[in-house]
This record gives sequence, C-alpha cells and structure tokens, in this order.
Amino acid sequence: MTNQTLALDAWHQAAGARMVPFAGWSMPVQYTSILAEHRHTRTIASIFDCSHMGQFRCRGAGIAVELDRLLPRRATDQRPGTCRYNFLLADDGTVIDDIIVYRIADDEFYIVVNAGTVAADAAHIAAGLSGAATFVDESADTAKFDVQGPASTELMRAAGIGAVDGLRYFNFAPVEISGAACLLSRTGYTGERGFEIYVPTGAAAAVWELLAAIPQVQPAGLGARDTLRLEMGYPLYGHELDRDSTPLDAGFGGLIDPDHEFVGREALLERRRKHLTAVRFESRRTARQGSEVADAGGQVIGTVTSGAFSPSLECAIALAYVSRAELPPGTPVIARTGRAEVPGEIVALPFYGAGTARDK
Repeated sequence: MTNQTLALDAWHQAAGARMVPFAGWSMPVQYTSILAEHRHTRTIASIFDCSHMGQFRCRGAGIAVELDRLLPRRATDQRPGTCRYNFLLADDGTVIDDIIVYRIADDEFYIVVNAGTVAADAAHIAAGLSGAATFVDESADTAKFDVQGPASTELMRAAGIGAVDGLRYFNFAPVEISGAACLLSRTGYTGERGFEIYVPTGAAAAVWELLAAIPQVQPAGLGARDTLRLEMGYPLYGHELDRDSTPLDAGFGGLIDPDHEFVGREALLERRRKHLTAVRFESRRTARQGSEVADAGGQVIGTVTSGAFSPSLECAIALAYVSRAELPPGTPVIARTGRAEVPGEIVALPFYGAGTARDK
C-alpha cells in the first residue's frame, strides 16, 4: 500500500525527519529525538504537522438538530465559536471515531476526524443527514499545523498572529496568516497551552515556513506527540477507543447526557464491560499495547492499550483496560511484556499534572 505524502514532505525530509507510515500517510516520527522534542514542547513550544487528519463541513437550516441524532454530545446547545470533543458511535455503542466539532455558525459545523477513519466517518455522517443538509469532505484541501507549548501564545504573538490573545480554551477564531484565511483554535493533544491551525493546502508552505521560523519554536514528530498525549491520559483511536470500546469504557460517561437520543444510545447505556486504567511502573521498562496486566496474585485482569517511557516522569507508564470494577490508586499490578514481569501500581490521571493547556 502506497502512503500519502504531506504537502510539506520535502521540508520534513530536508530537516532530517525520520519518516514512518501512519494511518495511510508518510509522517515524521522525529527530527532529533523523541525525548528532546517532548521536553521542548513541555518547556517552550513545538510545531507539529498534523495534515493527515480529516476535515468535514456540514451546512443547512436545522443542521444542529440533524447532528444531534448522530452525536452523543449535543450540537444544538454548542455556541458558535466553540469546539467540543465528541464521538461517532455505531449502533452497538462502540466508537467509530473520536472527533472535534466546531460550530462555525447557527447553520454550519466543521468536524475534525482521525486520518485512518476519514472514509468511514464521511459515510456515517453523510448517511445520517437529510437531503436538505450539505456535507463536504475538505480533507484534501486542508493542512493542519499544531503549535504547542507553554510559550506558544507569546511566540505566536511576536510573529504577528494577534488572534492568539484572549482566545479561550476550546474556542476558535478566523485569522489571516501569510495572506491565507485560516481557522485558529486553542486546542491540542499535548496537555500544554497551544493552538491548532487549519490552512488551505495551497498556502501550507507559506504558513508552515512562518511558524517554523518563529524563534525557539522547533519541529516535533509523532513520537513526541504520542508520549505527550499519553502523559495526559488522552485516548488514541485504535488503542483506547475502537469498535470494541465505548465512551463509557474509556471514562467519558460524564460528558454524555443519558436523556439525549442519538445513534447507539441504548446499547451504550446498557454496556460497560471494562474500565480504562492508568498504570505507573517502578522502572523504565515499557509495557506495550497488548501486554497482559495481572493483579498482585498473578491473575490476568486486563490488557495494555498504550505504553511508553515518560520523559517528564522518567519512568514507564501505560493505559490499560481492566475487566474488574475500577481499581483505586495504589493498587499493585504487574505487566507481562513477554520478556519480563514489570511491577507497577494504579494511579490517577493525568500522569503529568503540570500541563498548561487550561491556563488563562
């Protein structure tokens, strides 16, 4: 299978990026090292090319009501100018994808989806809308860049992007960058203060060059993006969320109104077979996806969904689904990696508690 290439593929390779296949794309996994890129994001700011992700636009009178039938978190009570984390669910309550929904106007929404599920998501949404609604897949025409880190606001302001000032968490605004009409949102996947920028593909090179040239901003790849999100306990589709997991399994029950009617509601509310759990290990030895998790007596109680060395905590961490009722922090467990049994304990999320994402 041939992987799609990013508009900035040549730039990444010239910058020394190691390219890897991911969700049907050739993506930069690192430029220098995952450790260095992770720490630079936690302390200053990094730029990520996330143009592999998909974007849809839905318009029409009554479009919010139509989306309400598809989404477990209501669209009708979402204010224009705000973003909302949401889900697409199958009839059995399992997750087709986790998404971010932007309300552009009363009659217009912008939906950001994961790269590996673009086609399935498009089919699911289009099939769920009436003929009066307009659905457009804008993925091929859109690039997406993330500037993430505690210094991101002042660094972007110094580069002339004044719209960053006063933009609240999970809010967005239209902005012009390098002469291109872009959408700027105060969102991200790192746990740090930051912004996601949606850019017309034709302007991708100019906007990226401007952002990458900001003093102290350095490029970072998928490797650091993954360790950053894992330290925050953020789910990754295909790991914590998939067609065998529900939002309730993953701990998002508090986001969902049980009185709201949506696709998969009945099955979702009747089913919770597992619990997403955070494990911190005593050493740097990592338990990867698929490793068994056992209790102190050796009985298998679950499976790791994501695991990595945490550069911020300097030990290994993992997310795992366990079949028992939720285990309290401090409960000892063992991960079986195939080569060793790694002792650890259940902890509360997030693993890393000093993130700046919600700072004013």
